[in-house]
Amino acid sequence: MGKLETVDWSTLPRPEDDGACDHLNGAEIPNVDLTSTNGSAVQLAELSGTAVFYVYPMTGRPDRALPDGWNDIPGARGCTPQSCSFRDHYAELAALGVEHVFGISTQTSDDQLEAAERLHLPFALLSDADLKLARALDLPTFQVDGKTLIKRLTLIVKDGIISNVFYPVFPPDRNAQDVIDWLAETRS
Repeated sequence: MGKLETVDWSTLPRPEDDGACDHLNGAEIPNVDLTSTNGSAVQLAELSGTAVFYVYPMTGRPDRALPDGWNDIPGARGCTPQSCSFRDHYAELAALGVEHVFGISTQTSDDQLEAAERLHLPFALLSDADLKLARALDLPTFQVDGKTLIKRLTLIVKDGIISNVFYPVFPPDRNAQDVIDWLAETRS
């Protein structure tokens, strides 16, 4: 299994809560379909039960350089550690009633497939390359190298309604545990 990248988060700029996700709690998941790394389209609004959508800017590839200044963008660094954390905590999430876990970025399915295979993820990654979800939910974005990327956030969705939003997410490798803690608290 892919080794979890070790990052000294104290050396990176911390993202600030700019209120860009304040409108999401209680919102309905839009009727959009996103291409999955397993080749199918996932209709987000049709998912029943509890789902976790962790949204991340982009996963770097070993064969490509990250954009210039990537580490200077608050919250940009950490997509691989975040995905590995959800991978490593996947069974715990399932035990807490999570029926669907998806990582979502604006990367193409091909780039996501490379990451999913390299990191041995037990769940699919979804491509929002056309920004359908980002626009429908008015998710916070930023520009890098002429590409629109979504700021890191995590949505807990129950039967199509967003019941909790984690934003900003920092450090990213702690996000899965934060989701587990929230689910455990709200369950009791």
